[in-house]
Amino acid sequence: MRLMIVGQLEGYISAAGKIALQRGAKVMHCEDIEQALGALRNGKGADVAMVDIKQKIGVFVDSLKNERIHLPVVACGVGTDARSAVKAIQEGAKEYVPLPPDAELIAAVLSAVTQEDNTMIANDAVMQNVIKMADKIAPSEATVLITGESGTGKEVMSRYIHNHSKRKNANFIALNCAAIPENLLESELFGHEKGSFTGATSRRLGKFEEASGGTLLLDEVSEMHPQLQAKLLRAIQEKEITRIGSNDAVRVDVRIIATSNRNLEDSVKKGEFREDLYFRLNVVNIRLPSLRERPNDIAPLSQFFADKYAEANGVAKKLLSEDIIEKLKSYSWRGNIRELENTMHRAILMSMEDRIEPEAVILPESHTWSGSAPVVANRAPNLAGVSSAGAHNVKNPGAVENMIGRTIADVEREMIISTLDHCLGNRTQAANILGISIRTLRNKLNEYKESGIEVPAAVAER
Repeated sequence: MRLMIVGQLEGYISAAGKIALQRGAKVMHCEDIEQALGALRNGKGADVAMVDIKQKIGVFVDSLKNERIHLPVVACGVGTDARSAVKAIQEGAKEYVPLPPDAELIAAVLSAVTQEDNTMIANDAVMQNVIKMADKIAPSEATVLITGESGTGKEVMSRYIHNHSKRKNANFIALNCAAIPENLLESELFGHEKGSFTGATSRRLGKFEEASGGTLLLDEVSEMHPQLQAKLLRAIQEKEITRIGSNDAVRVDVRIIATSNRNLEDSVKKGEFREDLYFRLNVVNIRLPSLRERPNDIAPLSQFFADKYAEANGVAKKLLSEDIIEKLKSYSWRGNIRELENTMHRAILMSMEDRIEPEAVILPESHTWSGSAPVVANRAPNLAGVSSAGAHNVKNPGAVENMIGRTIADVEREMIISTLDHCLGNRTQAANILGISIRTLRNKLNEYKESGIEVPAAVAER
């Protein structure tokens, strides 16, 4: 993790930095927000910024938004009153940390804000084979394409490969191609010069230059527009990029790891993804199994997440009973590890006993798992009550009757919003369940917002 500390902090700056360093972070110190913004524009990226509360935090947060620099901000200060701390949160800081620094508090806050979790649990034989493959190819310079369903841990695997490569001491930069609008993605990748387009108030280096010497993760690369795919292909082949608004080529040295939850071969056949780019990315393919395919990992993963969120919420760690483990193993986990993590987070918050009781583990009753494949017993009424086998195999006729007299648009909207609620706002997971692209889902949600319809807030996706 890369930590940027901004401000003087009355002599506690070295103590806070030392704690972060001991926790494995790379620390950079900037005197004020102007210096911090300059460093970020010039490719000295960070995963989180700890900013002295005496700095203009609101101005800093607004500048980050205006320049589309995605960086969570943690406010910190010495002897700060509650009102100042609340003001910092209102201005956009994610958390507030009092100083002098407490090692455990700083570690917990940094972990929570960045959601960085690189733990790799692989007890199941299926997953152990994947780890062996990753260990073999990690030291090479080969481009890697990681595929698998949404929520299977593709970014965690990407970091695992980076951390076992010759580039482990250099930057690991992740870019979610699905989360950034098409007209801004090129700037995020290649950077831009001042005045090259409306809003380009200063020169900014892109992710290719920021990752130079290290690894660049192109998450959900299948969502990239075909026109930009051509520029990406050239950058990978020539190992050079050109910033928007410039004619000068810049040499870059990056290892590319790409991920996709879609079948890229099908996308190539449909003309949605360039064949030459597919072959360039698919030098080595690592397919991550779904959680259904690695049942022996469900129990240790569940306990890991239970311990993680018990610590994050300041409660005692709780063990899982055999009944709960069997309950978890019988579920289909369409959202895979991400859905399991959300489930255990809720369980910790709802549990009232010394051990997590079955009532605290809330699972939709619509999907149970028997062996190698999920068995759809009954979709929830929000999803129209029709099984995947077709309309003739209706499991909830009452739900179908409730649709009579409603428009398809109304039913579609309810289905999308209900699925998004189920996924706790996770756009990528919801799109995967609905069988649509993240771009289509985003367009639908924008339509709903413009119509005054409230949609679930987005969550950070890793």
